[in-house]
This record gives sequence, C-alpha cells and structure tokens, in this order.
Amino acid sequence: MFCTDNRRRATKAAGAAAPVPGSRRHHHPDFDKMQLQGWRSALKEADLPEDGWQKERQWAVKVGLAAADSIEDRGISTFARGELPHYAGINTFLKAPYIEDVAKVGGYDAAVMGVPFDGGTTYRPGTRFGPQGIRRISALYTPYNYEMGVDLREQMTLCDVGDVFTIPANIEKTFDQISRAVSHVFSSGALPLIMGGDHSIGFATVRGIAQCTSKRIGIIHFDRHADIQEKDLDERMHTTPWFHATNLENVPATNLVQIGIGGWQVPREAVVEARKRDTTIISMADVEKLGLDKVAEIALETAWAGADAVYLSFDIDSVDCGFVPGTGWPEPGGFLPREALSLVSKVAAEGICGMEVVEVSPPYDTSDITSLFATRVMVDVLGTLVAHGKLGAHRALIDKPMTPAVEGGTA
Repeated sequence: MFCTDNRRRATKAAGAAAPVPGSRRHHHPDFDKMQLQGWRSALKEADLPEDGWQKERQWAVKVGLAAADSIEDRGISTFARGELPHYAGINTFLKAPYIEDVAKVGGYDAAVMGVPFDGGTTYRPGTRFGPQGIRRISALYTPYNYEMGVDLREQMTLCDVGDVFTIPANIEKTFDQISRAVSHVFSSGALPLIMGGDHSIGFATVRGIAQCTSKRIGIIHFDRHADIQEKDLDERMHTTPWFHATNLENVPATNLVQIGIGGWQVPREAVVEARKRDTTIISMADVEKLGLDKVAEIALETAWAGADAVYLSFDIDSVDCGFVPGTGWPEPGGFLPREALSLVSKVAAEGICGMEVVEVSPPYDTSDITSLFATRVMVDVLGTLVAHGKLGAHRALIDKPMTPAVEGGTA
C-alpha cells in the first residue's frame, strides 16, 4: 500500500492535479437522476393500483380467520392464505388461485399448468418433478416487477389449473392428454403457460393450440439442442418435438426459429432435417456476433413471416449449465441469465399464443436455482405481455375451439 507521500508523488507524476482537501468531486456535473431507469421505475410505481392486494388481504382474513388479538396488522389471518408468508401455504404458481373446476379457466387472462412427464428423456430423468419445483420456489416472488413497473395481481388475472394427468409408461397417450388439456385452456380464452416436463411435450402442446385455429403459427425455440429429428431410440422423444410439430398443417417449418443451438450435443440427424425443412438456427456464436437486439429482430421477423401467432418454447438448458444445474442434459456455453431474460422479453413484446418452459429437473438442482430461473422466465413473459398490451391478443386466433362436451381423443 502506498503511503500518503507516495500517492501524491504518483499523482503528480501522472500529470493530474492533486485534489484539494475538503473539495467536492464532480465526475458527472450534468447528471440528472431522472436519466436512471431505476428512478423512473420508482416514480412509475405510484401509478399502479393496490385494489387487488387489498382485496386479497380482506379475503385472507375472511377465509383464514382473524389473527390473534396481539397481532397489530389486522390484514394478517390466523391460517396462511394468499401471498404471505412466502414460506407458508400450499403452493400454486406465484400463489395464484387454484382452479379445481377447469370449466372455469376461461374467467382468467392466463392459466399455468404442469406437465409432469419425463418419459421422453434419453439421458437422466427427473423433469416429472419440474412443475412441483417451479411452483415451490415461485412462492419467493411477488407479482410486482420494479423495472417493468408492472404488478400482475393488479393488471391481469392468473390461475393455476394444476397438472395434466400424464401416463408414465406411454408417451403417445400422454401426448393426447397434453394436447387435450392445452386445447381446453386455449379454447377458453386463457393464455396457456406450460411447465414441463421434458421437451418431448413441445409437439403435444403446439398441437393442442394448432387444432383450435386455422391460423398459421410460428415457433421461437430457445435451446442448446435442435430437437428436430424424427425419432430417437425408435420413439418420439425429447429430441424430436419440432419434426412432428412442423408436420402440422398450420405450423410450417419455415416459421421455426431456434436460438442458442450449439456445442457437442446436436445430433447430425437433426441438422439434416433442419436443412431439409429450411428452418432458422441462430447459434450462440451468432448471438455474440449480432447482439441481442439484432437476434430478436431476426427471430421475430422470421417466426412472424406470414404467421398469425408465435409460440414460445424455452428449454432451460439453453442457459449455461453453471447457472442451471438442474436439468437433464446440461451443456456449457449457453446464455447468461440476463441475456436469456432480455431475449424472451423482446420476443414476448410482440405477443404469443402460448409458452412452455421445459427440462427443469429438481433432483439435479442446487438450492432451487434452476426452478427459480424457470419461474423468472415465465413471470418476465407475463410482465412483458402486460406492459406492451399484448395479453389476450391470442383470443383472435380461436376459430375452431374445443368444446368441453366433446368426447374422444385428439388428432
């Protein structure tokens, strides 16, 4: 460490004037804190309503019993209900209302559903526990996002319809169950948000939406793996969803954009199919070279070209495995968390017809950080849709709705 005299000599030698003791330093004389997004966000919060929060607190006391006389905050109930405390209660996603009667799902702007299935996994299982893990850690979050200036509780309605009844030993029957569930939610007008599960479910989720509309659907897919080969181990597995999804009449492969692909885990069979179908693959090297804004621009222009809607598929392993260890097929070299969140928000700003977050495997997770990131992707998308006025835009697509009275399987 320099002594005081040495510091003065070093400063003088560098040609800089020594600071006068007691003087103020003006590095940014023209600085106005209104230039900070942080301060603008703080001011924007004042414009958000609190009606939803007050209504929830009143409801909690009504159904959870008034608190003990010693409790000063009379908004606290005896039995935990609603958002608080974050460590208590029976978890739904973001502690949104649980809709036991799925016929009532149409009363909400968006509906979260779990697909606890890992029968399409080709390496290590565990993603059947993904919905449970995501719901558990989602209790950590509030519905308010500071930077966006959005409060989901005040500006939209969200519910959790629980999990699809999957069939562990039968991937095709599970696909039929998933498509039926997604079709029901989509037909109701609620935006479907799906928590996987392995990525094999991507075909079934897209099919569930596609069969409810005659409109053309594009797909934006975040992943390290291409997932577009026809079969893997002689079945439709988690490496095959986009081969089968883009066989659907209104889901053309030319509107499939895959972002983050690369590394040592992309089967050559998938590459052959991508060439054959003329999809668009944006590697991590492309992301670094082009930048996030340009990548988002390319992805949106391609996925929306001639399309009426875009579906968002986010594989958690698109993020560098150092940040998301809880996944079935980890791969280094993927997105940094801020990059991924920025890109999904840019995509969602144009509107989506549904989304999925897949490949979260809690048995391999550390301190729930992978499940937490999955939660963050979902709430960032919801917040972006609210902020840009795109929530509910998907309803214009529904021209072949599934009616609950109709029995039988799916196409």
